[in-house]
This record gives sequence, C-alpha cells and structure tokens, in this order.
Amino acid sequence: MVTDMENFANIFSSFLEEFGSGKEMVLSTSLHDKVTSRMMSVVQNNGRFYFQTDKTFRKYNQLVHNKQVALCTGNIQIEGTCRELGHPREHPDFAALYQAHFPGPFKRYSSLDSTRVFEVTPTYVERWIYKEESPFVEIMDVKTQEYQLYAYHK
Repeated sequence: MVTDMENFANIFSSFLEEFGSGKEMVLSTSLHDKVTSRMMSVVQNNGRFYFQTDKTFRKYNQLVHNKQVALCTGNIQIEGTCRELGHPREHPDFAALYQAHFPGPFKRYSSLDSTRVFEVTPTYVERWIYKEESPFVEIMDVKTQEYQLYAYHK
C-alpha cells in the first residue's frame, strides 16, 4: 500500500491523464433505497468529473437529496460526492470541454433553462488492470490518499 501523499498524487495524476477529459459513463444515483443508473456524457477536469442534466428528471431529484454517486466505464469504478454548480452558461470551462467532447448533446441541451451542471469529487477509484495477462485490482482511496495494487486470485 502506498500512503505517501506525493506518491499518491503522482499515481492519481497518471490515472487522470490516462482517463482523459471526456467519456461516456454510467452514473448511478439513489434515494430512499431506490438505485437507478443511466448513461451520461462526462468530462473530467483537474480531477473532478462533470455532467449536465435537466432539473425535471428523476436523477436530478436523487442528486439533490443524496450527494453520494458512482460513475463507471469499462474497467473503472469511481465513487464520489456530487454538487450542483448551476447552468452551463455560468461555467465556461465546463461548456467548452463538454462541447468539444459531446457537440450533439451540448447543442441540444446546454442552452435549455432547466439544464444544470453537476461536479463529482471522487473519493474512491477502483480499476482492473492486467500485467503480463494477469489480473490486478488497483484501488485509489482519494479521501485517505492511499493506493493499493494487488493480484486477483481465483
């Protein structure tokens, strides 16, 4: 386990660079023991993940009342806390990045008055990786800044 903050920062920074600045991801939210998931267009900037949604949707209500969310793509699982930032026009950095990665959804939805931007601060990242065709689980506990890598054995 790596607990040195500088080493963790380097490992997490490498992960974010490899992740890139935009992906389609599954967003899972919950409220009153009801969990729902849906595909979302997500951008990443400086270690935070951003998406937009309409405030008339069920997921919006879940996000407002339960800040705990999960994002998933491929072999990556991210848990975090979410907060509403406001309308896309109030966040030009988000809007530019979102438009670059997802021009269709940006054009169709970002200008609607009911669209809101959310920011996810990751607290835990788990990823499956392979070394010489052997499976490993990589864990980045962002809250405690601890890193683990262990071989998966059946």
